[in-house]
Amino acid sequence: MANESFKGYRGEALEVLKSFDAQIWSDVEIRTDRGTYTGIILPRSETADPHHIVLKLRVGYNIGIAARRIRSITIQGRKEAHYKIPEKEFPYDPKRPLVKLLGTGGTIASRLDYRTGAVIPAFSPGELYGSVPELADICNLETEKLYGVFSENMAPEQWRGTAEAIGREIRRGVQGIVIGHGTDTMHHTAAILSFMVQNSPIPIVMVGSQRSSDRPSSDAAFNLMHSVKAAAESDLAEIMVCMFGPTSDMYGLLHRGTRVRKMHSSYRSTFRTIGDIPLAMVSREKITPLTHDYKRRRSDRNVVINTAFEELVSIVYYYPNMRPDIIDSLIDNGYKGIVIAGTGLGHVNKPLYPALRRAQEKNIAVYMTVQTLWGYVQMYVYDTGRDMMELGVVPMANMLPEVAYVKLGWALGQTNDLAKVREIMFTPIAGEITEREPSNGYLIFQGGIPEVEEFISKYRK
Repeated sequence: MANESFKGYRGEALEVLKSFDAQIWSDVEIRTDRGTYTGIILPRSETADPHHIVLKLRVGYNIGIAARRIRSITIQGRKEAHYKIPEKEFPYDPKRPLVKLLGTGGTIASRLDYRTGAVIPAFSPGELYGSVPELADICNLETEKLYGVFSENMAPEQWRGTAEAIGREIRRGVQGIVIGHGTDTMHHTAAILSFMVQNSPIPIVMVGSQRSSDRPSSDAAFNLMHSVKAAAESDLAEIMVCMFGPTSDMYGLLHRGTRVRKMHSSYRSTFRTIGDIPLAMVSREKITPLTHDYKRRRSDRNVVINTAFEELVSIVYYYPNMRPDIIDSLIDNGYKGIVIAGTGLGHVNKPLYPALRRAQEKNIAVYMTVQTLWGYVQMYVYDTGRDMMELGVVPMANMLPEVAYVKLGWALGQTNDLAKVREIMFTPIAGEITEREPSNGYLIFQGGIPEVEEFISKYRK
């Protein structure tokens, strides 16, 4: 066999494959001393160890099987995978609205790279229609690749570029905008775009997927259809995140960009509105608003794009026994703003006080949020909070820590005057501060409790 038949394999794993006359893309049944597995043998990453064989199971997951545990490999056929999505020209219908999809990367527009074994960003104009032809029933879709990065690599440069691209497309006349984005930091980007893009006349919908398109359980297609429908047809002219609602594929939810957070590492229904309720439900058939408190679509093309951002801003998650050198290092490195995610109502320990005083003396903006996520900072209740306010720490109501971080960077991008920064921080722009949290804005169901299990059983699939 040619070397390509064993791409990436070496050492013990290669010897086992050769001994059973198996090669990559073979459809096999592998019997081990711990059980039997069926699937497709995949190529290995060039940097992988020599001791495991990678198998794509029927359910779509990839697993590694230790070569030393393999007792037999039965070949049932060969199914070489082709992960290039066929490209098709998106059909044009003059009766349908024009939606622009801006790609930044992430799993929503990705493919599997078997050279490295990783899911990598991939975005081309025809791939989305090739994989989700139902999009043509909703709108006329144009696509543009802005970036091809995982969301952990999104930064102020990409935020600015995305905001500017949104402004161009609004002024050009599109009826809605969808932004494909990795889920890990999508709530950060949704928040900063809520400040960089103000008074939008059209919906701007961020979308991603928790599971890549090569997996049977991928949520990419549903999320794309829901987000495109929201952009094309909804009356909600805000920065929003559109992702799975329940864990099933019944509907998606539209979350306000400043009140949303990723809350689970792998669930498809990972995004939650915090301290409020989602703006709307969206399905293939309809869009159902859940509140009347939102900015509505307009016919004009007016939008305010303000991309100023101070990058020397940090967010610090307080923990017991935190030492002042954490804050001191930010001061010594010239940081201009610090957001603290404090305990309880917004607290840190007393050893940090000298460092906080130094920050005050250096005219560094320091704002307090709560790591509980739900609820308000209330620093006047205990002596700890009152002491910190005297040290210049500003309580930030119920603004989420990540939202406070990006808004402080944006505010410091406008001015160095701390009084004006404070005015900007406390002036709500996109629902980042609310007067109250609704009673149903905080619901965390604890499994195992009889009444909760009874409720869940009605909806679990």
